[in-house]
Amino acid sequence: MSRTLRILIVEDDATLLRGLSDNFHAAGYEVQSADNGETGLAQALASPPDLLLLDIMLPKLNGYDICKRLRKEKFDFPILMLTAKGQEEEIVRGLELGADDYMTKPFGIRELMARVKKLLHRRLGDLPNQLEIGGAIFDRTSHTLTRDGIDISLTTKEYRLLDYFVSYPHRALTRSDIIDHVWGRSIIVSARSVDRCIATLRSKLELQPSKPQFIHTIRDVGYRFELPE
Repeated sequence: MSRTLRILIVEDDATLLRGLSDNFHAAGYEVQSADNGETGLAQALASPPDLLLLDIMLPKLNGYDICKRLRKEKFDFPILMLTAKGQEEEIVRGLELGADDYMTKPFGIRELMARVKKLLHRRLGDLPNQLEIGGAIFDRTSHTLTRDGIDISLTTKEYRLLDYFVSYPHRALTRSDIIDHVWGRSIIVSARSVDRCIATLRSKLELQPSKPQFIHTIRDVGYRFELPE
């Protein structure tokens, strides 16, 4: 029998905290909660959850500091940050500190539950070496992408980009993240170079590049890769 997954919610809005706790309990999760940053960090360190829902603006200790501390301590459970609408700079900062995704308030509970489910699926399942993506087969062992038995040529950067995407599906990735993992930190790369590489990869992977099914743009932040179930 599989164990019950545990979610820690750190949120200082009492009404929102109660609503989130009730919904995740009803969905079959074990829920822990905290209404300030110090308590939330202590709980996460003492009993690491399977996923952390973390508000950014918290009493005593903010979400950025919590995220930074947990990643410094090498905890790798998914962190989904909750932020106010229109705070793109804060979103990017949280992602660069190690958060996996974010939701802007107000948000729909169904979308939040779906995001949580996808992040947990990524954490609990080992990624296979061969994946089917929209009728194409991506083989991480042979470094090939084929459709109907025909090879789709990928440049080295396009391969690294696709491999990075499939390694972190359903996660918001900043352009800075992508540059670090695909190009490396030893050379200077512009955000425009990332966008061009994304465009060429979409033209090879997506059946309708103008209406991408897999590589989604997150305005003012970066990209998210939605891996098929």
